[in-house]
Amino acid sequence: MSAIIDETHDPLRTSWVEGADAHDDFPIQNLPLGVFSPEGGRARAGTAIGDHILDLKAAAEAGLLPEPAASTLKGETLNDLLALPGAARRELRLHLSALLGEAKHDHTVRPMLHAAADCDLHLPARIGDYTDFYVGINHALNVGRQFRPDQPLLPNYKYVPIGYHGRASSVRPSGEAVRRPNGQRKGPNDAEPSFGPSLRLDYELELGVWVGPGNPLGTPIPIGEAEDHIAGFCLLNDWSARDIQAWEYQPLGPFLAKNFMTSISPWIVTAEAMAPFRIAQPPRPEGDPRPLPYLWSDQDQAAGALGIELQAALLTAKMRAANLSPHPLSRGPASNMYWTVAQILTHHASGGCNLNPGDLLGSGTISTPDDAGLGSLLEISEGGSKPIALESGETRSFLEDGDEVIFTAKAVAEGRRAIGFGACRGVVLPAL
Repeated sequence: MSAIIDETHDPLRTSWVEGADAHDDFPIQNLPLGVFSPEGGRARAGTAIGDHILDLKAAAEAGLLPEPAASTLKGETLNDLLALPGAARRELRLHLSALLGEAKHDHTVRPMLHAAADCDLHLPARIGDYTDFYVGINHALNVGRQFRPDQPLLPNYKYVPIGYHGRASSVRPSGEAVRRPNGQRKGPNDAEPSFGPSLRLDYELELGVWVGPGNPLGTPIPIGEAEDHIAGFCLLNDWSARDIQAWEYQPLGPFLAKNFMTSISPWIVTAEAMAPFRIAQPPRPEGDPRPLPYLWSDQDQAAGALGIELQAALLTAKMRAANLSPHPLSRGPASNMYWTVAQILTHHASGGCNLNPGDLLGSGTISTPDDAGLGSLLEISEGGSKPIALESGETRSFLEDGDEVIFTAKAVAEGRRAIGFGACRGVVLPAL
C-alpha cells in the first residue's frame, strides 16, 4: 500500500469526462483497474472513470502510457501489471490522471472511452490461489458464542491470523448468479446425515486483497516490506452454506460449504488510490497479547488500517417485482479487522509460501461490535432464531432462491474526495 499522496488525490481535481466529477464510486481520484470487453469485442484492460471505461490496451498501443506498465496492458488479464513494483503503478496512475483530467487530451482519448453499461466486466486477474482469513474479531466472537458460549475465541486467535486455503476456480465477478449448493447436512437431532440443497445459505461481507509482486518459494516477506506486495482491494462475498459447514468442518475446516462460489467486485481499487484513506490500526483491548515480533511494525500500526465503510443489502424476488429498494442489512467500518492487511500477508508468507501476482486474499467477515454492522445472516438472525422482517412482508433467517445480496463500500477521509468500489452482487439460483 503506497502511502504517497500526490496531485492525483487532489479533491478539487476534475475530469473532462461527463458525469465523472459527481460519480459516487469512480471520480478521477479513484481510477481503479479492471478487465472489460466492449460490445462484440475481446477482453482487455481498462480503468473506470464515472460511467465510462477507458480502454487501456488502446491507450498503450497509441503510446499514451508509460513503460513498463504499458507493455503489460495489451493482454486479457492484469497479472503482469500487478507483478510490477508499486512505483510503476503510481507512474501509470499519474499518466491516467493527466489524460482524463486535462481537457487538451479530450480529442485523443475520447474515442477510447466506452459506456460502462455497454460492457461486460471480468475477473481482473488470473487467480492462481485464493486464501480466506478470519480477522473480523466481532464476527469470530458472535459465531463463537453460538457454538462455544464459554470460549467463543480459541486460544490461538489473538496470536495467529487464522486463515484457510479456498478454491480459486470458483471466484466469479459481481453479477454472476450463485447456484445453491448440495452437500451433506446433519442437524443436532438427526440420527444420520442427509444429502441435498443447503437450507442455511448465507453471505459473508469481506474485503478482498490483490497480491502484487509476491515472493519466491521459501523466502518470507518481512512486515516492513509487506505493503510493497499489496496491489489493491475489492469487495468479496464468501458465500457460505452454514448447515453443510457445521457437519463437515471438523477436523480440517471448510470444504463444500465454501468452495461452490466466491463473488468479488470486478475493479481493483489500487493501493495508490487508497493512500489518503490509511488510518491507525485500533489499539488492542487491554490484556490482549502484543503480536509476535515478525508481525509487529510501528509504521503498520500507525497507518495499516483502512478508512472504508462497508454496506450490505438484500433484494428479494418479491421486492424486485414490487420495485422496492434493497433492504439494508449492515453498515460498518473495515477497521473492525483485528489484524492489518500487512500482517495477514506477512503471516501467509512467513513459512515460505510463495505468493504470486494476482493471488487473492479475503479478510474474513467484518462485523461491528453492535448490531448495526453484522456481516452475515448467521449473526443478524442469531443462528436463525430471530428472522429479520422485510418491507415486502417477508422474513429471512437465511437466503432463499431469488434473493440478491448487494455489497457496496466507500473509502472516506476528512478533506478528501470519497471513492467507491463498485458493487459486489449476486442472485441465488435453485440447486440442481
